[in-house]
Amino acid sequence: MTTTTNDRPAVAPRAERGAEAGKSLLRLEDVKKIFYTEEVETHALSGVHLEISRGEFVSISGPSGCGKSTLLSILGLLDTPSEGRYWLDGKPVQSLGFAERARIRNREIGFIFQSFNLIGDLTVSENVELPLTYRGMPAAERKRRVGEALERVSMAHRSKHLPSQLSGGQQQRVAVARALAGDPLILLADEPTGNLDSSNGEAVMELLKDLHNMGSTICMVTHDGRFARSADRTIHLFDGRVVDDKSPRH
Repeated sequence: MTTTTNDRPAVAPRAERGAEAGKSLLRLEDVKKIFYTEEVETHALSGVHLEISRGEFVSISGPSGCGKSTLLSILGLLDTPSEGRYWLDGKPVQSLGFAERARIRNREIGFIFQSFNLIGDLTVSENVELPLTYRGMPAAERKRRVGEALERVSMAHRSKHLPSQLSGGQQQRVAVARALAGDPLILLADEPTGNLDSSNGEAVMELLKDLHNMGSTICMVTHDGRFARSADRTIHLFDGRVVDDKSPRH
């Protein structure tokens, strides 16, 4: 496997990852999350067991307040469990320090947010490049990755535009490209169609399905049942617990 300067070992191209499909990538055991406010104790997650394999497309759904966003935050190392254990690619992560968690987020996890989170005074290509700059990646490698990521989401022709010059659907495609550029182990999408009309929402979902077909592992939170059924597995949360976990195609 090749390496890149000042970066982790280069991830094998998508075409070479087929042999890894089906291996455990994320695993939670009896994960609980409790929030305390004054004298109120809120159990956001109550003993979640979950395993996601390489190459899977998993959707997480459930009513408001059921723990979907909390679960995604823990999977993305943006939050820590109050109890329980979490392994990412076979490595325990719950005891990692702040700096190491930030390093793993930058290199191993791609985030796609409902609100796009693009920087308004940076161009499309600069927005996609920014997380790679934080890695200390050489400029030539950054340029190559940005170009490939924008090509994959059909936005290379808008690389010099600002976010304000794009439609909502185009901005979300740029957000997907930003997540892809780092070649992460997994894409975590939090309501990626939530701020889009139905047409643009369907287009973004088609893009995610295409990325999955090319080898990406995706975990998506969505309230839209139509989009949830596009995944390999649908996981339903209720009161902080997994109450259903199945393939909608069987």
